[in-house]
Amino acid sequence: MFSAYLGILVAALVDVAFLATLAIVAAREIIAGRNWRNLRVLVLIGVLIAGNIAFHAEVYVFGSANDSIRIDIAAVIMLITLVGGRVVPSFTRNWLARQEKGRLPAPFSLFDVASIAVSLVSLVLWVGLPNGAITGVALIAVAVIQSVRLARWAGDRTTSDRLVLVLHVGYAFVPIGFALLGASVFDPLVVPSSVGIHAWTAGAFALMPLAVMTRASLGHTGQPLKAGAGTQAIYLFALCAGLLRIIAGLVGSMLLMEFAGAAWVAAFGGFVLLYGPILWRQPPVWAERE
Repeated sequence: MFSAYLGILVAALVDVAFLATLAIVAAREIIAGRNWRNLRVLVLIGVLIAGNIAFHAEVYVFGSANDSIRIDIAAVIMLITLVGGRVVPSFTRNWLARQEKGRLPAPFSLFDVASIAVSLVSLVLWVGLPNGAITGVALIAVAVIQSVRLARWAGDRTTSDRLVLVLHVGYAFVPIGFALLGASVFDPLVVPSSVGIHAWTAGAFALMPLAVMTRASLGHTGQPLKAGAGTQAIYLFALCAGLLRIIAGLVGSMLLMEFAGAAWVAAFGGFVLLYGPILWRQPPVWAERE
């Protein structure tokens, strides 16, 4: 609110301090729990920090920050690819194991390793060469690979449990974003690049965190792992925000863009109103009950 009065240096220090603090807290937890595989998450937080510093420097020098924004978006997509690639099939498997026998999520395999690797390569290309033909081909190829990866997690069997289903719906915005960005390289008049970006930032960046935040909040406060009407409304608002923002970019509608913004605010505002009191008054259990 006061960055214009504080000056760019103070504003940048305050802004970067948040991610730096997050990195310190995350490192402390990783070391305490000896959960060394999460060090890669710390690396991506480091990329976010670097991108954030570059953002302020780029704004100061050039007055805009397109390159650094792509760095940070790419870092968050990789976080979702890594973390989502663990929690979505894991929670799905745990829930399906209690249902009738049927298809279970495919276990983590070389296919997942390859999908993560090609996603990283395509994002690096997008950051450095956003309009290159090779970037467009890579993005579309990754969209197909990420779609296959998501299909391997048996999300079609989770429709009766919204707490699990929303994880799959949220992750679906990842390949959608890759596909739209790839298409924008070859026909930016029909598919503007902003549409693909907002598939990620308004879609995946909303639904995936909300899906994990609601589940973790319920589990860590000893509540039943069930998405009530309020929680489902939060999911619906976030889904509408993502879809409306994509459609608004395709048809050039400011009205739909405003509706998308209102739905985004309703989703996160709803989380604060619904889960804030629970988190405030309930002591943590620290062990999610499956």
